[in-house]
Amino acid sequence: MRALISNFSLIATFIAALVLAPIGAHAQDSYETEATHAVIMDFATGQVLFAKDAETPMAPSSMSKMMTVLMVLEALDAGTLSLDDELPVSEYAWRTGGAASGSSTMFLELNSHASVEDLLRGVIIQSGGDACIVLAEALSGSEAAFADAMTARAHELGLSSAHFANATGWPDPDHMISALDLARLARILIRDHPQYYDIWAEREFTYNGIRQYNRNPLLGTFAGADGLKTGHTEDAGYGLVGTAVRDGQRRIIVFNGMTSIRGRSSEAERMMRAAMSDFAVYDLFAAGASVDQRAAVFMGESDDVGLQVGEAVQVALQRRARRNLTVSVVYDGPLMAPIEAGQEIGHLVVEAPGYEAQNFPLFASESVARKGMMGRIGAALAHMIRGGN
Repeated sequence: MRALISNFSLIATFIAALVLAPIGAHAQDSYETEATHAVIMDFATGQVLFAKDAETPMAPSSMSKMMTVLMVLEALDAGTLSLDDELPVSEYAWRTGGAASGSSTMFLELNSHASVEDLLRGVIIQSGGDACIVLAEALSGSEAAFADAMTARAHELGLSSAHFANATGWPDPDHMISALDLARLARILIRDHPQYYDIWAEREFTYNGIRQYNRNPLLGTFAGADGLKTGHTEDAGYGLVGTAVRDGQRRIIVFNGMTSIRGRSSEAERMMRAAMSDFAVYDLFAAGASVDQRAAVFMGESDDVGLQVGEAVQVALQRRARRNLTVSVVYDGPLMAPIEAGQEIGHLVVEAPGYEAQNFPLFASESVARKGMMGRIGAALAHMIRGGN
């Protein structure tokens, strides 16, 4: 049985099956981007507001350095590294990630030492491949071993699409992660490591007499922007993991596959503006709240039972879709007694035009005992008289 709550009024109807969204509701035709992969995420809830080919593993280039940074921050928290530690610059780090590599570099000198604090800025602000490798060697002995550790840790965090072949994002067919998992990684960095987060917003960093500027196009151009990381390779194109706060709400955007720096800059501003203005997360039910519908019960001491949600019910929508939002109670009824309080007995289905349905479990708010023998006989006779309908 399905009961439709439209503006929280009830209309009875029936349903046979439901199609559920795999990563959250998102409009497929109301917002578009030229990027090949994209995600807009609400930070507070983790809700996906928009997605385009978001779960397909892609080459993330330097955006994967966020995982390198996370590994370092976790080592700092664990006490295995300190910001004052001076780490040696090996020949491998100098050749592979230094000025001779042709990639972004911190310009570390061969056989010199650099503090972990400077190296972090070298990774975050300057995107230095040499800094990444120095940190990787300090934590795991080699870049290859560190890449394996990165992959294992990413999987522990639920970033199942991730597979890292190096610490820098240098092109490799085995170095992949999805846009959705990059957004999740950004959320982890912001949420779990606030004491280091201000570094992501720093506009420039000078090391070894060389000043370099943060490549994030949102910094200084979009009010409230304070992170995170750009990326670029010839094959993957130009990408960004960005975040900003406006009116107390933080959004995370990820996109990849733009064809130019200018295209990345304009798309970053356009996508973040849409993230803040066009989408919202709506709170429909608090955790444990009852819904305005009871489920019919057969052979019970009560003819119906109350329904309540478990976790809070929140949905992410374009603002203009809110007026057409429908909320339905779905269960296979009537339910057969006995029923225990807390027993899962149905689903709450949230739908809007152009969006995939979202499904939330419903639980019995109280117990309903089974009728005694005479009561069951009477109920069976009444059922037969009504024709079994």
